Amino acid sequence: MGKPAEKAFYRFLVLFFNCLLTFGSYFCFDIPSVLQDQFQGNLTCPNAMVANGSAPDGTGECVEGLGMTPQEYNLLYAIYAWTNAVVVILAGFLIDKLGNRSGVFLFSFLTVLGSAVFALGSHFKGTSYLLPLMLTGRLLFGSGNGSLSIVQNRITAFWFKGKELALAFGLTVAFSRLGSVLNFFFTQRVEAHFGLQWTLWGGTFLCVLGFLAAITVSTLDKVGMRQLGLDGAIQEESRKVRVQNVRQLSLRYWLLVLTIMFFYNGIFPFIADASGFWQKPHVWYSLMHAVLLCLQLVLSAAVGILIDHIGLRGVFAVGCAVLTLPVFALLAFTFVPPLVSTVWLGITYSFAAASMWPSIPLVVPRATLGTAMGLVTSVQMIGIGISNLIVGQILGTKSSDVKIPLWRWQQMMVFMLANTIACIVTSVVLNVVDQRQGGTLNKTTKRSSEAPREPPAHSSETSPLLEEEDTIRFQPIDS
Repeated sequence: MGKPAEKAFYRFLVLFFNCLLTFGSYFCFDIPSVLQDQFQGNLTCPNAMVANGSAPDGTGECVEGLGMTPQEYNLLYAIYAWTNAVVVILAGFLIDKLGNRSGVFLFSFLTVLGSAVFALGSHFKGTSYLLPLMLTGRLLFGSGNGSLSIVQNRITAFWFKGKELALAFGLTVAFSRLGSVLNFFFTQRVEAHFGLQWTLWGGTFLCVLGFLAAITVSTLDKVGMRQLGLDGAIQEESRKVRVQNVRQLSLRYWLLVLTIMFFYNGIFPFIADASGFWQKPHVWYSLMHAVLLCLQLVLSAAVGILIDHIGLRGVFAVGCAVLTLPVFALLAFTFVPPLVSTVWLGITYSFAAASMWPSIPLVVPRATLGTAMGLVTSVQMIGIGISNLIVGQILGTKSSDVKIPLWRWQQMMVFMLANTIACIVTSVVLNVVDQRQGGTLNKTTKRSSEAPREPPAHSSETSPLLEEEDTIRFQPIDS
């Protein structure tokens, strides 16, 4: 009779708790986007003028809030991105050296601490302490959440490489987006009943639940490694990891990094400011955003199964970028209803997440997967941080009460278009290079895992850090 860790149900049990790691943190991350009116609202309002959102006719009813300017509001997202850009590189290397269990505890705790400091800062509105405290909270939160995603992806890649890899990555994305979906459905209502401060503390509570999931997945991973007899082998593998190994990451990897960065540059800054663009009651914006996230939630697993079955990850990466291009053109230069663009973007986003991220374990050695994930997250967050600042400058006004003119929104959409075009270029070059090096990205997961790992004789950039006999025994046994 086989050991539990050798069965399919065990790795899917690990996957379930692994998915819960980032459920609460994704909920917290998007709270400012849902409550943008409250974050940028006036410090005080006459009682007769207080409203949950600006009037649809443009009369501009007073919204009581924290009094942030558009630049300060965008800085909340930029500081998160910058922190990720710096911390995740070190975090990825430490995870490779110390293992998943140490990382999952540390980074999950940082999300709890950061969300708590962020919530605490909201109690100091109207004072000079508000912005420093909230930025500190986002800094700590970013240090934990970005790094936690690296651990999450590393655990997923270990248990599912050569099996249902795209499906597993799709499900982790789905659970994370579920946190975002519930945020956009319920946060505005919670804030209306309990106020901004208690709403932020509720997000902190969800991060605490994520910390409990971290304890569970760490235990399951430890027990599973022992049952498979891999504990000692993994420690030996970790001892071989060196900073210099980064130089052996392949050209395909770096092209994949750029493809991911440019794609997300055209998504996240738009999501952060979309409520101002649509200039609708916030309930309408929340509905539009929820549609986007629900599409990801519903499609992630199905798209993962599809890509595991037919492969073509590189082709899908190009297709997602090309099909995203019309979204921002429609928003900038037409009066097409927002729902059309939202559904369109949700579909391409789902395919991108299920094709791009699961490609990383296929082009890097397992021993440096954490470092590779850290680097791609770092570059991604640098791009998003710069994009948020550029968008803030394009849209920026000195007063949150001033209506942003349409021509500024059109300039922002042109900037999104430029990022998407850059994504198309890098993804096409990625496919060309991949085809010359064996076409790993455009094979199914199973065929990719069975393909010879030795690079062509004329290339040294993809040389594995471990010998074939070392890496084979790290594959979990299937049922």
